[in-house]
Amino acid sequence: MRYDHILSDALLTSAQLEGGALEVQTPIDGTTIAQVRTHSVSDVEAMIAKATKAFAKWKLVPAPRRGELIRLFGEELRNAKAELGALVTLECGKILQEGLGEVQEMIDICDLAVGQSRQLFGLTIASERPGHSMRETWHPMGTCGVITAFNFPVAPFAWNFALAIVCGDPVIWKPSEKTPLCALATQKIWEKAVARFGSDAPEGLLQVAIGMADVGETLTKSRSVPIISATGSTRMGRAVAPVVAERFGRSILELGGNNAMIVAPSADLENAVRAIVFSAVGTCGQRCTSLRRLIVHKDVRDVLVERLKAAYANLPIGNPLEDGVLVGPLIDEGAFIAMGKALDAAKAQGGTVTGGEKADGVSGGQYVKPAIVEMPGQTAIVREETFAPILYVMTYETLDEAITLQNDVPQGLSSCIFSTDVRETETFLSAAGSDCGIANVNIGPSGAEIGGAFGGEKDTGGGRESGSDVWKSYMRRQTNTVNYSSALPLAQGIKFDI
Repeated sequence: MRYDHILSDALLTSAQLEGGALEVQTPIDGTTIAQVRTHSVSDVEAMIAKATKAFAKWKLVPAPRRGELIRLFGEELRNAKAELGALVTLECGKILQEGLGEVQEMIDICDLAVGQSRQLFGLTIASERPGHSMRETWHPMGTCGVITAFNFPVAPFAWNFALAIVCGDPVIWKPSEKTPLCALATQKIWEKAVARFGSDAPEGLLQVAIGMADVGETLTKSRSVPIISATGSTRMGRAVAPVVAERFGRSILELGGNNAMIVAPSADLENAVRAIVFSAVGTCGQRCTSLRRLIVHKDVRDVLVERLKAAYANLPIGNPLEDGVLVGPLIDEGAFIAMGKALDAAKAQGGTVTGGEKADGVSGGQYVKPAIVEMPGQTAIVREETFAPILYVMTYETLDEAITLQNDVPQGLSSCIFSTDVRETETFLSAAGSDCGIANVNIGPSGAEIGGAFGGEKDTGGGRESGSDVWKSYMRRQTNTVNYSSALPLAQGIKFDI
């Protein structure tokens, strides 16, 4: 097989690649690269029991010691960056630079989590009662189920995993059925870190559950899995959230995005073009943060659109493992069909389409020319998220009009404005501006850093992953009051003498 070297370099064995019911195809040329064994409901239930047992031990290990294990994991990821990055490209189709960048995100979150392991701090609170003190403490919560999507097969897992482990929580990972090999390879890398760590790491801190929807449903229904972090479509989130809520579990949801850029008259158009192209065609438009809506002031619209069309016309499209390629394939035929339906709808709703057809000179996978669609307004299809390189272009006259267009979609993940007018940029970042979880100035909506909390509002689910104080999502809060006096005064001055 032509990709054997990538699979073997990623530490995958023949036992993991052969004899299973789940066929894994590379989007590069559509060939089958593995037949992976899947897990049954009973298998997942056994994993949950194992994780519960691991939790009983791991929560007692001091947090800085737990951080040491993540430090070792980060070292192993550094050693395996090239091999795992190539596997990401092979399995999900993003170009090699993006595959390597995704592994770098794993390394970065490990660095953050190591430091965080010494800062799981609460508050000291003034008590109204004399001789009393109050404080707030944080404790490990339990097993965390992590469900990830195909387009980022390893980074969102790591955002959750690194923090969950330092917070004292084992993880059961259900990867996308389209990208299970990245999960299996990551597990091998993890096992190398555990072997270096020592005997106080119990078995079951990381388990990978491979399968279809029934595997995810088993995790979401289990009362022994208090945290479910799910990345995927809004439709998936609507299935997960009520099930977890019914049992009073905790959901961290990262769902759909329909991200916009406002380009003001004062914008640096050269930088805007670069940001637009990367954000709109990176990962072949299959990022939750991909740029899908371009809201351009009427005074700069014509020149910007012409520059974009020229840039699109020269995009290198092809095998994502090859140097110089900027646009790889869509994940599968279903994605190509969905893209075609969206473009047909856009035309029916008054849009003018440039691009969108099959790419010339590339065969095997679903290679397409990214599309620019000039729209008369924000029609029904523009308000939908299509996981493909489609950029809808609309025009505005006032900033208020642009912000209204930006916010008038069901999704609320990422947003941005290109402007050198501080009044405009500060308005965009204010309560009167973007309603998204991420709002950027003079950079695109895609390519978040791990230091900040990642996530969005509305149909994006409201979850947050990665940096800031997201660690609290993996722990339970406890308020403690200590009476160190010889009396027993009651709060609020209540008298209750017996």
